[in-house]
Amino acid sequence: MGARSWHWGRVPRFPKVPSDATRLGARALNRALLARQGLLARLPQRAPAMLEQLIGLQAQNTASPYVALWSRLDGFRVEDLSRLLRTRRAVRLALFRSTVHLVTARDALALRPAVQPAIERALMASQYGRRLRGVDLPALADAGRALLDREPLTASQLGERLAPRFPGVDSEAIGYALRGHLALVQLPPRGVWGEGGPPRCATLESWLARAIGEGASQQALLLRYLAAFGPATAADFQAWSGARGGRALVEGLRSRLRVFVDERGLELYDVPRAPLPDPDTPAPVRFLPEYDNAFIAHADRARIVAPADLARMRAGNGFLSPFLVDGFVAGTWKIDVEPTRATLTLRPMGKLSAGARVELEDEGARLLALFAPEASRADVRFAR
Repeated sequence: MGARSWHWGRVPRFPKVPSDATRLGARALNRALLARQGLLARLPQRAPAMLEQLIGLQAQNTASPYVALWSRLDGFRVEDLSRLLRTRRAVRLALFRSTVHLVTARDALALRPAVQPAIERALMASQYGRRLRGVDLPALADAGRALLDREPLTASQLGERLAPRFPGVDSEAIGYALRGHLALVQLPPRGVWGEGGPPRCATLESWLARAIGEGASQQALLLRYLAAFGPATAADFQAWSGARGGRALVEGLRSRLRVFVDERGLELYDVPRAPLPDPDTPAPVRFLPEYDNAFIAHADRARIVAPADLARMRAGNGFLSPFLVDGFVAGTWKIDVEPTRATLTLRPMGKLSAGARVELEDEGARLLALFAPEASRADVRFAR
């Protein structure tokens, strides 16, 4: 299931609140988001701590979480994250919006059961769910688990081996059903920088040699979301998590939350003592990967990207990778690596100041060094 499995517009319109509440504009929300995401200044944290602060990173593309951490952490090296995957301290599995996320092992055990109902709803609402009608899904999950107890397999292999036991169900739908009903981890070298391979899977329990318990409560998930992405609306939380009942959750926690109002007059919720920088705080240029947390974690993304610019970022069923200027999406980037040369192409969405261009060139040169440290020539170019 792709990154657009959850339709961002299918969230309820909640009532407006009195006009005397503290109002936060787009720049105030932008600086709050950047501060919590480690995008106002690189932070002196280790990768596991940042992964948990961000509640994981979307990771369909191998390079995405590496770029995300490189943009946020002081002194980050790709080996830092690759080592976490190899030593089973971090894993890749389907989580929010049924998309592949890279999270710490501890968070995988806490988060997967918390989002399991949303994953199953998304599965049954998809094209695969329609092809699974009438199938004994618990029996299918048990059969898949038994196969994986013997050896890691890809979703395709699981589907092929189980199709004869579930006549009338195609192997592709079986693979997606197991991905939805079992917490399947994509094993290294999948996700390791500079390596690759088929997405062989094992169950989360067997890979970590730990049982999955009840997991995080929905209230705990909401509080973590607000700490990482707030101030935010109940609709924002639902869009990020795929959960239902966001309004009831925030009402149940209202006495523990700060409450603000956005420019539309809608209520925003936040945890106490979370950063709220001055809206005029300087923000450095940053390069973000496709599907970065910072611009996909809200129903209303105006705090970081204008609606017209969001449309220009779309590429098929996905997005192009954006760069930020003054905290907001100002264009997209792409790197092409050849045997002896690497080129970073920037496509601005509007006019850039001379200072912003220089800053982008300097940061872009460092990004090229991440992707192609051996290249004898590295170029940053601006395209229309």
